[in-house]
Amino acid sequence: MNRRPNRTNTIQRYGQKSIRHNRPFWLPASNYYILTAALAILFFFLIWGILHDGNDEMPWVGAGIGASFILGGAVFLREVVLRHARSRYINAERRLDNNIAALPLANHAAHDPNKLTLEKNAAIIKQIKQKSDAAKVLGKLSNGHLEVFEICNEYLLLSKDELRKVAVGSPRIAALRKGREIVKNLHRFHLLEWAEIEARSLTRDAKNNVTINEKLEASQKALDVIHTALEYYPDEMHLIKSEEALTEFVATIKISHWIEQAERSAFKGNYKKAVGFYQDALFYLNRENVQTRERQLLYENINAEIDKIRGLEDIKKGNREISKKTSNLEEHYD
Repeated sequence: MNRRPNRTNTIQRYGQKSIRHNRPFWLPASNYYILTAALAILFFFLIWGILHDGNDEMPWVGAGIGASFILGGAVFLREVVLRHARSRYINAERRLDNNIAALPLANHAAHDPNKLTLEKNAAIIKQIKQKSDAAKVLGKLSNGHLEVFEICNEYLLLSKDELRKVAVGSPRIAALRKGREIVKNLHRFHLLEWAEIEARSLTRDAKNNVTINEKLEASQKALDVIHTALEYYPDEMHLIKSEEALTEFVATIKISHWIEQAERSAFKGNYKKAVGFYQDALFYLNRENVQTRERQLLYENINAEIDKIRGLEDIKKGNREISKKTSNLEEHYD
């Protein structure tokens, strides 16, 4: 299993306010309408060509009407559908930010030289619950869960330090322990929610991306999210299974890439290069100590392809030798 990254660095990286996932598609007006115009022009000439070949007397009329529909539809799509979706998304984020901002946690308590009194402790617990409720209202926004998790983490560190200093028999002991029990549950809930939303979004991005580098980058970010959560809850089965699935997904991307490269090289007759790519695929296939029926079948298929290519390579060498001997004989008789 890969070594997991430092959880503090990962949390800081994913905790930036600027990071938002599931943002609706949106292009600047100039880019959008240039792209639309190009599409409409392309459609116009395509329809014009079809109608012209069909001996239509005025092919430009039908082509112009079709292009006009495309332009009108594009305007409606951007100004009504996409703008409405974007406005809903921005309003949802604004509501969450306002809810969070309206309930400021007494962060100064962590630096307050005075002890964490019963009143302060109760106030902080109340504020954490309110922040948790605000994040749950807009549950699909991962940043809300991340912020609550970080606040819970801050309280747990603060209360842990207070418990070391509290006098024996103090009523604060029971209050701090009860507060820690409540916050621990919220800490776990919001961390797992954040990890699930982020990992699912990044995995979807990896599947939708085109290039191998983009796929690997997105899937590795998803793995980093799961690793961060596992640093806090290493025995959480849901996280363990997610890590295994993502690791398998990354390996599948790499293996598919090498197999595709090998097939291209074999098609071009570059058998030595094709065998090298297949061997790279076998390396990634054997890298993880996981044995499944699918992996075994893939392993056998790759080895069969290698044997097949080596056979073709031997035939190619034999043909070259025959050709060379024939050429020598012809030169001898000449």
